[in-house]
Amino acid sequence: MGRADFRLSDVVLDDSIGRSTPDVEHERAVAIFDLVEENSFEPVGHAGGPYKLRLSLVDSKLVLGITTEKGEEVATHILSLTPFRRIIKDYFMICESYYEAIRSSSPSRIEAIDMGRRGIHNEGSQTLMDRLNGKIRVDFDTARRLFTLVCVLYWRG
Repeated sequence: MGRADFRLSDVVLDDSIGRSTPDVEHERAVAIFDLVEENSFEPVGHAGGPYKLRLSLVDSKLVLGITTEKGEEVATHILSLTPFRRIIKDYFMICESYYEAIRSSSPSRIEAIDMGRRGIHNEGSQTLMDRLNGKIRVDFDTARRLFTLVCVLYWRG
């Protein structure tokens, strides 16, 4: 088995996530596409995939159900979203500022806001990597894409 076997081939949002506006559904689809397109995903102690990830929300917790492509159970991990609440809230606030700035601010202001936005996104990605430590190995870029998806699960449009 090669490194190519430690990746996600599919990500599915469970019905517990609920549906939203067309804009939000589009953002979710893009986030899933980006994640599946390029990722490194290694459930600790498992021989190799590729893997399917099923995300659901239960009692304000993110449930990650992992199977192989053939449907064999690999693991289920439950993450409290409490450590992410402030980061996600800050991320949405700075994204609003960013979209506002694009319409009316100077390039230097837009760049400064975008740097802040990337910094908060990095913080969320690192927090996610820390929370997955010992359960699932992901590289930083995969953590970023997964954090984007977690944020989009909360976005109401």
